[in-house]
Amino acid sequence: MTTKPQLKLGSHLVPGLAAVALFVVMAVVFLGASFPNPQGFAEGANLTASIGYTMFNLDFGSVAGESMLIAFEIIDLVLVAALVGSVLLARREGEGGQMRTILTDGGRELKRTLFDDEEGDR
Repeated sequence: MTTKPQLKLGSHLVPGLAAVALFVVMAVVFLGASFPNPQGFAEGANLTASIGYTMFNLDFGSVAGESMLIAFEIIDLVLVAALVGSVLLARREGEGGQMRTILTDGGRELKRTLFDDEEGDR
């Protein structure tokens, strides 16, 4: 005979209730917030030139430099994450758990190892 599931009360229930309460608070805040109308750049604004002028702190551009700061920071974070990821992927664990780099000799050592070839420099 099967019985219906019973709710276990105890200290393990507190984190779940805290998560539900946080979700409710965040939902109320986000649904009740008013956002301004989105604004774009002026018609015919030259963004590329404005970025160049902003880099050298010149006020010749048609778009203010502060409007590009967020985009620059996001691109910066993505590129740094890609660089760190590529460095981590380019490393391999050798014998004994030591890290070693991959094929920095153009593959000559790998060719010698696989084919027992002493003339791997060709």
